Amino acid sequence: MHRLWRIFRYRLKRSVRTKIFSLIDKPMDPIRNIKLRWLHGALHDITYELSRSQFSRFAHAWEPAINAYRCQTCIRICVDLAGVDRSVIDLTVEPRRVVIRGTRELPEPTHAEGHTVQLLAMEIDYGPFRREVPLPAEVEIDQAHAEQRNGLLWILLPLKKS
Repeated sequence: MHRLWRIFRYRLKRSVRTKIFSLIDKPMDPIRNIKLRWLHGALHDITYELSRSQFSRFAHAWEPAINAYRCQTCIRICVDLAGVDRSVIDLTVEPRRVVIRGTRELPEPTHAEGHTVQLLAMEIDYGPFRREVPLPAEVEIDQAHAEQRNGLLWILLPLKKS
């Protein structure tokens, strides 16, 4: 993935550099000014689409942040899944591990707010996610419970009595 991005970035830079230098070498006239504005708009469109797609076919699963606690009678796991609908979360509980999978959609402004003019920052992970949590002790699989509150998934795993 990184190699493809470098090749694409290099070709894009070389192509853009050639066009920009050909525009700079000559005195500015209205036609060249229009071409330069068009080129700027085209670059914006390309970077916006790349940031939206995040090379989706090459994308790897991101890992949501967790807090895990061992209590006297259970193990509690808190998973940061803000913006993830409950219906797309797949929770698998095994005696010595928990696996959380799902997908978070790209958070974008609504159509009522108008189309995006400029991307200022893009820090929120989106797309498929997967997190595996090894457990320090065996748990009662049948009594596992999960609930979603305020963007956090709370998992309760009662410890197996020996």
